[in-house]
Amino acid sequence: MIHSLYTKREIFLRELISNASDALDKLRFESLTNADLMAGDDRMEIRIDADADARTLTISDTGIGMTRDEVTRNLGTIARSGTKEVREKMKAAGVANETEDLIGQFGVGFYSAFMVADKVTVVTRRAGESTASQWESTADGFFTVTDAEKDSRGTSITLHLRPVDDEVGIDDYTSSWRLRDIVQRHSDFIPYPIKMRESHEEIERDDEGNAVEGAEKTVTVEDKTLNSQKPLWKRTQSQVEQSDYDEFYKHLTHDYEAPLKTIVSKAEGITEYHALLFIPSRAPMDLFYHDSDYGLRLYAKQVLIAEKTPDLLPNYLRFVRGVIDAGELPLNISRQQLQQDAHVKKIGKWLTKKVLDALVAMEKNDAEMYDKVWASFGRALKEGAGSDFENQERLLPLFRFGSSHDAEKPTTLDGYVERMKEGQTEIFYITGESRAVLERSPHLEVLAEKGYEVLFMTDPVDELVLQFVNQYKDKKLKSAAKGALDLTGDEDKEAAQAKRDKLKPLIEYLEKNLSAEIKRAQISTRLTKSPACLTVDEYEQSPWMTKLLQRSQVDAPARKRILEINPDHPIVTGLLQKVTDNPDDPKLPAYAKVLVGVAMLAEGAELNDPLAFTDAAADLLTSAISAS
Repeated sequence: MIHSLYTKREIFLRELISNASDALDKLRFESLTNADLMAGDDRMEIRIDADADARTLTISDTGIGMTRDEVTRNLGTIARSGTKEVREKMKAAGVANETEDLIGQFGVGFYSAFMVADKVTVVTRRAGESTASQWESTADGFFTVTDAEKDSRGTSITLHLRPVDDEVGIDDYTSSWRLRDIVQRHSDFIPYPIKMRESHEEIERDDEGNAVEGAEKTVTVEDKTLNSQKPLWKRTQSQVEQSDYDEFYKHLTHDYEAPLKTIVSKAEGITEYHALLFIPSRAPMDLFYHDSDYGLRLYAKQVLIAEKTPDLLPNYLRFVRGVIDAGELPLNISRQQLQQDAHVKKIGKWLTKKVLDALVAMEKNDAEMYDKVWASFGRALKEGAGSDFENQERLLPLFRFGSSHDAEKPTTLDGYVERMKEGQTEIFYITGESRAVLERSPHLEVLAEKGYEVLFMTDPVDELVLQFVNQYKDKKLKSAAKGALDLTGDEDKEAAQAKRDKLKPLIEYLEKNLSAEIKRAQISTRLTKSPACLTVDEYEQSPWMTKLLQRSQVDAPARKRILEINPDHPIVTGLLQKVTDNPDDPKLPAYAKVLVGVAMLAEGAELNDPLAFTDAAADLLTSAISAS
């Protein structure tokens, strides 16, 4: 699994350093309210120690550390992917015991160590605790946890390195120059000093720089700091390469892919901040989980205040990752106070504008990149239509929908408006579960015949959008399956009225005999091929919305709908003849039930009473076969 995520083995060091940096961040954060955690030891550093003879590499930090319970939970978490079930089966078989467990998903970054090591040993001590724990695994699916000794807080991870093998890409990770190179390329931005002991030989030299004859060489060993430590977001943009931003993003998010877009922003004056934001190249697995955490990492004068601050960006931009350093925030601020802080609200507005500016520019100037953004985060962006009314006008042009204009490429609302027919005042759309079903919907027959473009809204969130957006650029959004759909001229209206008068007996019969299933019956202006369809009034809840609510276990009873019939269809004219000639015909109720069932099936809906429909259809088929 690790090899499938990382293409370079050297990335293991970046991941372990990133974890160490996180541990130091957590210590700084917790020490704001509990100063005793750092009592007697204010060191905030990461150390790298290599032993070429023993073939080990140790990465240590003076961060928050872990208790024994945290070690077991964090380094051996039972994930939701089935590991728990495997563990239970092994216990039942008597394989697992109290000191062994299955390795789960603490984070793939930690397990990247096994790309270069055949055994990993972790010794850790939680700040404020006196006991330490040791975790050890050989990546065989199990680990052991035992008591250990450690003089100070923090965590030490020792990698028992595999042999150097150029063919498979395993370098000598005990080499000081190799370690320095990796740190400077991947972790130079870490805000804590990354130290390593380096030795070099010295010999006395004369004024001309030549070695003095007979002088002995001396070996000097000293600590060297390998990284610059200056936060990346504080540096001038011209001094930073995109590769540096990419590495920082990977450090921050533990993502193995570079971000799709980097946004650098800063403000000076009464409210000051430096922000470094990223739009990921793919959506996280929990993007649409209601209880998932999100938010930017918040610093005040480079001191971590909160690891995730959702107040800085609206919920629909929760996919944006990054950090913000605001100089005017009090360090002991609590989350509740933070939500009410005027500076944070103002910064949040500015950051939202920056992200939307970047998306608007991308949609205009780099369609290919925006295609990727929309494919991953479009559903989240649509949520903004119902929650961010201040920016709704900026959001709507970013939205894309399937369209009858193009079977492959979605369209924008601006694109639809540009293609509208002369005199057209409405943007036609239809909602449903899939485009394949909607394309065959009888509700679109007259629109297709007259060449009107229709938007296919198949995302569940589209129903939310339509609750808060009823027009765009003075063009009303009109459902093809709701309310009146009248595209006829005055002469056609006179002919339609004549058909209504003629079909009045059938309409009355259908309303009387189908009163339990339909709201009313009427002549349709939508249908050109199908015998019937079902609609709702203009401002009623759509059937698709009702189905979504029912799936969410919300009490949303199905409402009666309007049965629209095609006055020119042979089935309808035949039924009219039967109702006129013999209104007591015992087959008429079956005909009516089948007509409603056919209308529901044609739009891809579920039958209200499948058994009644099949009984009615079977009776009619039996009669027809017998008569023949």
